[in-house]
Amino acid sequence: MNIELIISNQSARKRLYRRDVLSRIAEGLCAEEGLAGALELSVLFCDDAFIQDLNKQYRDIDRPTDVLSFSQDGPELGGRRVLGDIVISLQTVEDRFADITDPADRAAAMRDEVRLLFCHGVLHLLGYDHATAEERARMAARQAHALGIPIDAAWPAPKEGARRRG
Repeated sequence: MNIELIISNQSARKRLYRRDVLSRIAEGLCAEEGLAGALELSVLFCDDAFIQDLNKQYRDIDRPTDVLSFSQDGPELGGRRVLGDIVISLQTVEDRFADITDPADRAAAMRDEVRLLFCHGVLHLLGYDHATAEERARMAARQAHALGIPIDAAWPAPKEGARRRG
């Protein structure tokens, strides 16, 4: 399997992801789902205003969120099967860890969260959802397995006032 990962960072926040790590996550998830061949996936890192506009337009929810996924699974494009697009607000990620005072610890927590949100987005593109408790448990288990983390870290309870995953 070959995944072309197209990344665009329009956020003011930088250095919170590594292309090779995101590619490995996507490749692992797709392989476990039995996908083969050439695949394409894009991820856009943005800030809250942009993701809020998308959330309003596509989900009729007028507030920012941390991650959105837009499936485009269908026709091949240039010999590649297009899975879709993931949009992640790095501003929301940064806000989520504002209480961590050590800059190195905060950066590490933010990078972990970006990996989790990316994994979450890929799973949505692969047909997973979390509308029911059963679906949420299944998705959390897949995230934990893919990232090699405990299940409670794969879907932590949101902090008071924090925005929930989209």
